[in-house]
Amino acid sequence: MRQTNARINRAGGFRGAVLWVGLAGSLAAAPMLRLSSSVIGPYSIATGANGAPQTVEAWNAGDGSLSLQVSSSAAWAVPTVGAAQPCSTRVGTCLPIQVALQTASLAQGAYTGTVTVVDPNAIDAPQTIAVTAEIGGNVPNQLVLYAAPGGSATATITTNQYVNVSVATQNGQSWLAVAASGVGSFSFGVTYTIGATPQAGTAPGDTHGSLGVFGSSFAPDNKTVDVLLHVTTSPIAAASAPSLAFGIAQQTAKQTQTLAIANAGLGTLAVSGATAATASGGSWLSAQCSGTAVSVTADPTGLSPGVYRGSIAVATNAANGTLTIPVQLAVEPQSPPVAAYRGTVNAATFLPDDPIAQGDIMALFGDQLAYDGPQSAAAIPLATQLGNTRVLVNGQAAPLYYSSYGQINFQMPFETPVGQALVQVERDGQVGNTVSVQVASLGARILPFGQYGVIQDYSQGNELPMPATPGVPSGPAQTGDTLVIYAFGLGATSPAVATGAGAPSVEPLARITTPVTVHFGPRTMFDDGIPATPDYAGMAPTFVGVYQLNVTIPANAPTGDTVPLWLEVGNSEISNTVLIAIQ
Repeated sequence: MRQTNARINRAGGFRGAVLWVGLAGSLAAAPMLRLSSSVIGPYSIATGANGAPQTVEAWNAGDGSLSLQVSSSAAWAVPTVGAAQPCSTRVGTCLPIQVALQTASLAQGAYTGTVTVVDPNAIDAPQTIAVTAEIGGNVPNQLVLYAAPGGSATATITTNQYVNVSVATQNGQSWLAVAASGVGSFSFGVTYTIGATPQAGTAPGDTHGSLGVFGSSFAPDNKTVDVLLHVTTSPIAAASAPSLAFGIAQQTAKQTQTLAIANAGLGTLAVSGATAATASGGSWLSAQCSGTAVSVTADPTGLSPGVYRGSIAVATNAANGTLTIPVQLAVEPQSPPVAAYRGTVNAATFLPDDPIAQGDIMALFGDQLAYDGPQSAAAIPLATQLGNTRVLVNGQAAPLYYSSYGQINFQMPFETPVGQALVQVERDGQVGNTVSVQVASLGARILPFGQYGVIQDYSQGNELPMPATPGVPSGPAQTGDTLVIYAFGLGATSPAVATGAGAPSVEPLARITTPVTVHFGPRTMFDDGIPATPDYAGMAPTFVGVYQLNVTIPANAPTGDTVPLWLEVGNSEISNTVLIAIQ
């Protein structure tokens, strides 16, 4: 056991938050807001015309009745609430929210607005509907792509409906391809991915191709698109985001986001500077470079509520030269904190539909959650307040890992009953809206690292068992190696660990009480891969809310750079699947 303990304690590498107060009686009979969709569009509209009105249905999934109020961030998207009527999307009665698209005065381009649906007495309110209008359509006259020899480049276009697309290339080679990659909300907004892959032996230089788009009832979709491909041995600059958006309450602190500039080509990428510009002047936007990272700061000082636009020009030595990144700042009136609907998720995968288990580390997203800047927990046991922000679950304060303007990380208390839990944020004594989450006793999730897992190969100096990756201590594992797997949601332990406390690092260690098996290989109808029983399965010593499994890779485990790995807890709980490399 001494050797096992040494493995457990040396395997470190993972370190790490809304408020529900005294509402149990009043919320027992509260309505609960549900919407048939949270998206309208992208909707293609001819220049100079209004779009057809669009409808989203609202209904009550709780008790009492809904009393809805609607507002819009965009003057061209005008919402109204109609009288109750039979639902078209489900059985029962709905309130239709009709959004008039008054777009006739808009110039050609893409426009996005947000419709907010509020009922101050309802659980899971407010909710928002994103409305996107493509005035004049979203099929461009030309696409300009950059690719390295042996590399590839992609772009997307959106049409109003499914269309026919023909492909032609100037040199007769099949380097250009197109595929429908997704459908927007309702019956419109079909996205096509355009791929350009120079054939082997293609020399640097420019070549042309074309896309013939036809068969759409929306005339602006039907056109020939010139595709210009630059094949280059120079660096190709690629930003981590095509645009940046800030939302900051009036008279609160400035915020900074980091834009990473990666090299999608060859050679060495250099970023020589970043220049900020604002559409209406002023100095609310600034940028600084550090290597290939650009820190972009928005400062609301002196600004009235409203939407402000600007851009960051990032100068590079790449073939595509200077990147221009649009930036939007929404200055909001100060209000109580707002937790986003379906924005309280486990911090392993951050997926709204993934399970939430007792004791999980949670991420809660929203708006105006904290005004006193980002703060992290300073000690274990975790405190239930950071700065002026707290989180309560079913009326009980939850331990906090981190708080910021738009995100809080907290631990779902082990004491939370299985079923629906109600969550709120309190900031500066102001209590925000209530959101619901479903809590289970188990919700096994391996912590992901891209497609791979947060797994350490103890036998190889704790490197990640994945293909060797620059800047990451990594390399393939070998059969017989001992892996340390980090996970959430593996259930009760003996002895139990108190909410907010670190797990014990000496015997008795906090072992899980439900049997768990690690599987190497894909899970299919006929095959569950190669099973292995962990030497240790329990809470990671000294950590809060994190589980750890120590397992030896079986001699007959599959090999390769993309071996699936997953967990089976008990006889029914199946985890997510991550990849490892085994040679």
